[in-house]
Amino acid sequence: MQFGMVGIGRMGMGLVRRAMRDGHDAVAYDINKEPVDAIAAEGAIGTYDLESFAAALNTPRVAWVMVPAAFAGATVDKVAEHFEAGDIIIDGGNSMWKDDVDKAAELAERGIKYVDIGTSGGVYGLERGFSMMIGGDDDAVAHLAPLLDTLAPGVEAAERTLDDDGPLRPGENGWLHCGPNGAGHFVKMVHNGIEYGMMAAVAEGLGILNAADVGTEQRQADAETTPLRDPQYYQYDIDTAAVAEVWRRGSVISSWLIDLTAHALAVDPNLDEFTGHVSDSGEGRWTVQAAIEVGVPAATITSSLFDRFSSRGNDDFTNKVVSAQRKEFGGHHEKKAEG
Repeated sequence: MQFGMVGIGRMGMGLVRRAMRDGHDAVAYDINKEPVDAIAAEGAIGTYDLESFAAALNTPRVAWVMVPAAFAGATVDKVAEHFEAGDIIIDGGNSMWKDDVDKAAELAERGIKYVDIGTSGGVYGLERGFSMMIGGDDDAVAHLAPLLDTLAPGVEAAERTLDDDGPLRPGENGWLHCGPNGAGHFVKMVHNGIEYGMMAAVAEGLGILNAADVGTEQRQADAETTPLRDPQYYQYDIDTAAVAEVWRRGSVISSWLIDLTAHALAVDPNLDEFTGHVSDSGEGRWTVQAAIEVGVPAATITSSLFDRFSSRGNDDFTNKVVSAQRKEFGGHHEKKAEG
């Protein structure tokens, strides 16, 4: 089938390339000329304004918007200016699900169908396939099914959950129609919140292993330093890169995340390339907000989100207040960090 891609970045480029490999026809548009030229050289129809983009699409038109969430809503509106009743606009980024509900209602007044597709797979999706969580009406999703089947990893990407020869169950192809508009991005949002927690757990565990030689270090003895009670039990110089490698093979926590962590440590064992300033793109915050609104405890995800805030120095003033309080009530002078 034919479809259009608005936003030829890392994800958009991968989606178009994977689709074209399986015989789908693509029309490409980006605000930057270079990526459009690049994908056009591979067989897509390159366009350089949205009017030409819409004109190059067969009806009913399908446009997949793959831009950062901050620009997604405005970009969908601009595409819709050139679309007609019966056409379909997909937001494949990480937009907030509440915005999807409102946008779908707005476009429905003009007969334009809106589909939200939470897309996971990153830069590896071209080869591995993209896991997709979808919200929208049945007819629109059914129209997109041939494209979704191509873009998804397929049932063969993992062993079947039940060892039988029965028909495929929902989700086994690597894409899932989760419900009406907003459901796709809601599921993807929670997916990313879980990702925050999993990343934090792996990182914390490796951090403990990295510090397991603390008993070999000379520690200052003063009123502001907690003594290490049993240094003889912390004499291990553990190779965290090697641990990540062994965890990849047969362990309960083996996963793609462990694979990626092992690769990062193999390339840079001390992670000198990084400062530990960890960004958050919004989905973790929205997951925590949703957890509060529906009354479901989400302590791990919430803690991992707050840890990201701390990594950026957002707790500096808080910690200064605590130091000041200790000095006020106990006369404790703040011990300066070493190094």
